[in-house]
Amino acid sequence: MTIKNVTIAGAGTLGSQIAYQSALKGMRVTVWNRHVESAKTRLHALKDAYHRDLKLSEADFNAGLANIVAVTTDLREAVEDADLVIEAVPEAMEVKEAFYEELKAVVPDKTIVASNSSTFMPSQLVKFFGDPRRFLHIHFANEIWKYNVAEIVGNPDIKPELVEEVIDFAKAIGMVPIHLYKEQPGYVLNSLLIPFLDAAMALWVNGIASPHEIDKDWMISTGSPSGPFIILDTVGLRTAYQISLNKHQATGDEMAKQVADKLKEMIDAGHYGREAGQGFYHYPDAEFLAPGFLK
Repeated sequence: MTIKNVTIAGAGTLGSQIAYQSALKGMRVTVWNRHVESAKTRLHALKDAYHRDLKLSEADFNAGLANIVAVTTDLREAVEDADLVIEAVPEAMEVKEAFYEELKAVVPDKTIVASNSSTFMPSQLVKFFGDPRRFLHIHFANEIWKYNVAEIVGNPDIKPELVEEVIDFAKAIGMVPIHLYKEQPGYVLNSLLIPFLDAAMALWVNGIASPHEIDKDWMISTGSPSGPFIILDTVGLRTAYQISLNKHQATGDEMAKQVADKLKEMIDAGHYGREAGQGFYHYPDAEFLAPGFLK
């Protein structure tokens, strides 16, 4: 089977990006979301970023949108023709469980099912779906049109040929597939990134230095174009909050709770990152873009 019909379940930050990138590269895309209008708003909001980073014209952007054939709240309708379903619902176990319980009742037997989860592994979610032969993870980095990596990992009982089909799909939508041979919490990217971000947030929560000062130190000392708090704004503070909360609930880590509480204050104030116009920086004219930021 060549994957052509793709359903994205959940149109948040990454779900909307996966949907649009797939459509832009010629896939026939259906989006399932609890709220149709918010999904459509997120999809259309990608136009400026694609123009800024890829110089994509409005006509070409709209041609991509035309391949999104439906945005619906009806899961049965959303998956009835799907070759591949990519789950991108919020990073909370109870939300994942409820989604997969609903999905397994309506998804066709031919359909490959993949999670984009940042936090949970296939072995944790496949029990909710119930068919390990066709279940795997495909994990994307935020701003996938620019940071075009897809981390792919199966489970011990998956059909190997389905992993290859998903690798081919990733290539077809412009991603560089990274095939993990076995489960690793955080995959490759987040195994490296999350400890780095955790260390930065601990410095902030403990009052050691401000987010801007921490970013400056990192950027000047390493030559990196982004510091940890610039990255957090891009990832989105709601995702960072959920990861910290999950860590505290799983391990009792007190620092993770303090970080989660601090992030929750910002989220409740509407300051949850780049997409909100404010996080640790103000957008679109973020402070780190100023010529004198590193001086």
